[in-house]
Amino acid sequence: MRIEVVYALPRQQERVLLDLAPGSTVLGAIQASGLLQRLPRLEVGRVGVWGRPAGPETVLRDQDRVEIYRPLLADPKEIRRERAAKAGKSL
Repeated sequence: MRIEVVYALPRQQERVLLDLAPGSTVLGAIQASGLLQRLPRLEVGRVGVWGRPAGPETVLRDQDRVEIYRPLLADPKEIRRERAAKAGKSL
């Protein structure tokens, strides 16, 4: 199976193409990618396959794209609330 593992940093994107055996999992793909060794600060928390949340034991299919997500620096809902509160005060 052809699998792609990606991790995006603010100024660069790490992308690794792999040939894995059928039945391989998300965790197996991440380990096989070598990203954990190349990027010592990388912590695998949330991951997805083609933009949909997936667990480490999710079985992959040919042509899947495994995405490793960075933690959010701020809660988007809270930012919108703050922006709306500021806009309300300026009226």
